[in-house]
Amino acid sequence: MLAYNDKRNFFRMMVNSACQVKLVEAQEAQSMSAVCRDISATGMSIELNAKHVNEGTLMEITIDSQSDELQSLVAKSRVVRCDEISEQSCLVGVEITEMS
Repeated sequence: MLAYNDKRNFFRMMVNSACQVKLVEAQEAQSMSAVCRDISATGMSIELNAKHVNEGTLMEITIDSQSDELQSLVAKSRVVRCDEISEQSCLVGVEITEMS
């Protein structure tokens, strides 16, 4: 029997999909390409080409649909953690606050 050691309320689904990230609080509309590594009912992990993103930063994340029958996913979210991967990239954990 497999044990569930990850103390999460929802399982994560690995997606590794291209996405667009827009920083909501930026003075100028900052939009950047990223990769959504995984997603659950309440959060996502996003790999960004940025050194660091502050905890609490608000983002709008869009994952385009590959099908005409499905809408693209648009999620408003808040950064809960940021881990440096390299000098040019980081892995950002976000909590989804609203989806449309």
